[in-house]
Amino acid sequence: MHPAPDRAETAGLADAKRALRRSAARVRDRLHREVADAGELIVARFLARWSPAPGTAVSAFWPFRSEPDTRPLMHALVAGGATVLLPVVAGRGRPLEFRAWLPGDVLETDGFGVRVPGPDALAGIPDWLLVPLLAWDADCYRLGYGGGFYDVTLASLRAARHVRAIGIAYDGQRVERVPRGPLDEQLDAIVTERRIITQGEPADASPVSR
Repeated sequence: MHPAPDRAETAGLADAKRALRRSAARVRDRLHREVADAGELIVARFLARWSPAPGTAVSAFWPFRSEPDTRPLMHALVAGGATVLLPVVAGRGRPLEFRAWLPGDVLETDGFGVRVPGPDALAGIPDWLLVPLLAWDADCYRLGYGGGFYDVTLASLRAARHVRAIGIAYDGQRVERVPRGPLDEQLDAIVTERRIITQGEPADASPVSR
């Protein structure tokens, strides 16, 4: 068990994360302008490494602000027979809920400005999760937006079954070390337009055909 952090440690961690979020958001905004084909490169790299079996439930995320465009990968997963889900915030401190998505579905805008399936969409439980982030490091830790939704969700899912969590990012979002605490969940891998980083394995920096 991890020892409970004291108040000073908790405050210091929160301050470090807030500072990194500010700089990381600026970096990602710049990369979004500079790496226009990131979505296509990410889908090519992902599918060269993994091919979820038909029927596998994969939680993706609709691109928000300067996140890489995940829609090419979502379409490819559906074409391969996977069930694509999109996350929906159920409330502060609660795990995310997941609703099915198909190309052409009409989406709603939630209170955070994110596009999500409506309440009539079928609910699901993911086997794989594609996870957004502001920064990542070589240990496969991510810096999120501060709500803790993915950490709570991954902890809940992992307590019950095996799931695979993969960060989707620009390569330039890497930092030396993401500030982390005992409640921060480690990802299984990071996929960027340039490489795949997996826990315990060397980074794959092989080129992807454009």
